[in-house]
Amino acid sequence: MNLVYLVPLFPLLGFLINGLLRKSLSKSLIGIIGSGAILASFIVSILLFLQVKEQGALPVEPLFTFINTGTFNIGFAFQVDQLSTIFLLIITGVGFLIHVYSTAYMHDEETKHFGRYFAYLNLFVFSMLLLVLGANYLIMFLGWEGVGLCSYLLIGFWFKVDNYNVAARKAFVMNRIGDVGFLLAMFWLLQKLGTLNYADVFANYKNLSGTDITGITLLLFLGAAGKSAQIPLYTWLPDAMAGPTPVSALIHAATMVTAGIYMIARSNILYTLAPLTENVVAIIGLATAILGATIALKQNDIKKVLAYSTVSQLGYMFLGLGVGAYTGAVFHVMTHAFFKACLFLGAGSVIHAMSGEQDMRYMGGLKKWMPITNITFLLSCLAIAGVPPLSGFFSKDEILAAADLHNPVLYWVGVAGALMTAFYMFRLYAATFLGKFRGTHEHHLHESPAAMTIPLIVLAILAVVGGFIGIPEVFAKDAHWLEHFLAPVFAQSKALQPEHLGDATHELMLMGIVTVLSIVMIVWAWRKYSKYQPAAEEETGLGKVLENKWYVDEAYNAAVVKPVNSFGGFLKNVVEKSGIDGIVNGAGRFVQYSARQLRLLQSGQVGSYLLFMVLSIVVLFLIFWNQGIIIAFIQKIF
Repeated sequence: MNLVYLVPLFPLLGFLINGLLRKSLSKSLIGIIGSGAILASFIVSILLFLQVKEQGALPVEPLFTFINTGTFNIGFAFQVDQLSTIFLLIITGVGFLIHVYSTAYMHDEETKHFGRYFAYLNLFVFSMLLLVLGANYLIMFLGWEGVGLCSYLLIGFWFKVDNYNVAARKAFVMNRIGDVGFLLAMFWLLQKLGTLNYADVFANYKNLSGTDITGITLLLFLGAAGKSAQIPLYTWLPDAMAGPTPVSALIHAATMVTAGIYMIARSNILYTLAPLTENVVAIIGLATAILGATIALKQNDIKKVLAYSTVSQLGYMFLGLGVGAYTGAVFHVMTHAFFKACLFLGAGSVIHAMSGEQDMRYMGGLKKWMPITNITFLLSCLAIAGVPPLSGFFSKDEILAAADLHNPVLYWVGVAGALMTAFYMFRLYAATFLGKFRGTHEHHLHESPAAMTIPLIVLAILAVVGGFIGIPEVFAKDAHWLEHFLAPVFAQSKALQPEHLGDATHELMLMGIVTVLSIVMIVWAWRKYSKYQPAAEEETGLGKVLENKWYVDEAYNAAVVKPVNSFGGFLKNVVEKSGIDGIVNGAGRFVQYSARQLRLLQSGQVGSYLLFMVLSIVVLFLIFWNQGIIIAFIQKIF
């Protein structure tokens, strides 16, 4: 019996129950339903994973016909293979931990808002599951739009704060820009191949010209850039910090932002056939990685540092995709889900203890009061910094090694980003947990409850050991389990890619250099910020530019937002009010004026009525007998 339908069904039921009955259920029951739905999906996902591991990809499961025209047929169908099961485990596993964490973090909300929150979370997970389970691009697009909607609802969850609503709207609009590219790519595929089914598209790619493949892949990448926050559509992601911290963990770690990586990995054969697009993906990914890392160096908000870190790490994933390291990109998606979810939830634990304070300049010395949060946060920082043998070391090394084989310039620029990552993460750790407390309410500090610390412990363990499913060939032959597992998904691309046989000694040397330099950056940041005293004066020069995020938001406001608002004002005040409304209101005024003038004929004098009647009869008589003369007379006048 195929259980695939149950995976998205449970979160959908959780959404409906909590959403419709949020005013009737208790908080405990809402938490149990919301978390239990994701746990049930996780259990089914494990069963599907074991089935795929044993049997290989399962047959496509059609549910019903979605669109049927004379020229094409698109079914609502699910596809369970190696790639989708990996993402199912990430989404439901990390998602479940975030749900459990939320039961404590959001406990101070009113019951109806608590229920609304869990309904949104469940709908978010349902949409993401739909995205990765779909057997064609249209079902993927439905899930794609679903996570966009849910991100808007969750980012603006505290809707009484105007800035949060602005952040939610920004995320929604910037995602729509990317979605236009996705839509155009689907229309292009339909026009050329008459299908959107993955199996049919990838089997018939030879019917597409080189121009077709390049155009389609570039448009798909535009969609991925919007969803996965790549240049120039990345600015919504840091602003998404307006939502509750568990939402940040869900959006930034396990679900929404990885959708673009999933789409390109799923479409790998098309990208392998489009070297121009691959280069674009690699260059934009690397540029995003560096840009995000430089901005994170000077941020003081604990969540903003992690947000720009996510932008940077997503850039590494796209670098991997661009150089053909599809397995490496998916591997980094997995390890990043572990340590970044742990970091965000750890930040939430700190914010919870600090009564809502997010500025690192008012923290310090928290390891004394928060030992569990401290050790889990430290392990995750070591993982993201690429310290062996933690998970981030293996996945980041695989991407950088592939970049080195593709072009050494990409490698060394990527290394620079990795070193910045090590520095800003330990700047964050040291300023938050080491040194002396710099806040104002020391007596309120406390460790978070078990519902928050247990997910942190589980994620920290995964961040430590998760990399062992992808041990490089230089350490052990055939030890890269994930590569062997995903091999059938990337088989077509592998057959077309030239065989790169890297020098093991060279790779080990580069690995050692990066590791040593990363440790140097960690020690530097540790020593510099463990006795951190915020400077009284403002940043100057490059520091100020980085603190203000390269002024990209200001540039977008000047170049896009203000002109669009001005144009909207012109349409509203001139075109609509003076033009459209002027015509409509003018017609009404003309009718009123005409009625007022005609009303004067109603004098109430019988003699006048008789005169008008006689004159009318005479006029009608003349018209009847002398039509030609009258028409000729009128023509002469006009």
